[in-house]
Amino acid sequence: MDDERPPRSSWLGDVLRTWLPAIIAVLAIRTYVFEPFRIPSGSMAPTLQIGDHVVVNKASYGLWLPATGIEIPYMESLWVVPRLEVVDWGNPQVGDVIVFRYPADESINYIKRVVAVPGQHIRVVNNQIFLDGVAQERVVTDRYESIDESCRARPTKRYVEDLAGVEHHVLTNQGLSGQLSNWPRDGEDVTVPEGHVFVMGDNRDNSEDSRRWGFVRYDQIKGKAHFVWFSWDGCASKIRTHRFFRSLYALYED
Repeated sequence: MDDERPPRSSWLGDVLRTWLPAIIAVLAIRTYVFEPFRIPSGSMAPTLQIGDHVVVNKASYGLWLPATGIEIPYMESLWVVPRLEVVDWGNPQVGDVIVFRYPADESINYIKRVVAVPGQHIRVVNNQIFLDGVAQERVVTDRYESIDESCRARPTKRYVEDLAGVEHHVLTNQGLSGQLSNWPRDGEDVTVPEGHVFVMGDNRDNSEDSRRWGFVRYDQIKGKAHFVWFSWDGCASKIRTHRFFRSLYALYED
């Protein structure tokens, strides 16, 4: 009698049929929609602490064709496939916290706050931002100990800055101001060119940003950061549960 039992599928085939679609979906979401990012430095303190993990929405400003705008390791460098945008949902706005490829080395990701957009005139005087000749209001609130990458406490002053209607905290040194506290050196306004943004860290005297290395191109921007989903205090070796799901666009006093 003929054996009418269906052929037994291989274990590998079962695994692929079960998990491959899910793996592809996860990879697609990470590549084109959401990506986690760990904060490696204190340049965005107090908004972001070293060891915070944030969620970046890579579709914040538009959608692009698959297989474009992605990073491909090539030997010891990184090659970025030019991004071809399909749907434009707008451009970064003043106050947005963005992740982008560092202009001087695109294999490195940076996170900073957009402080000026195309066509705006910017200068910085004693760490206070002037946009189109108007000083952006800031009010000192208290003293704040900022922890650096070596787990050393830096005494700073904390302000609430109103940056074109977006309120957030910024820090400045209590003692001598940093080299970039007055920018540019000639005191003249600088105009942000089309297709670029000017970014700065919220920890003003302890941030390497556009004041040092220039503008960020739109096509270098990976997306807008929205909230902290996990936080690890490496200095105290503990999880900061109070920072979970904290918005980057709300004021917190801790």
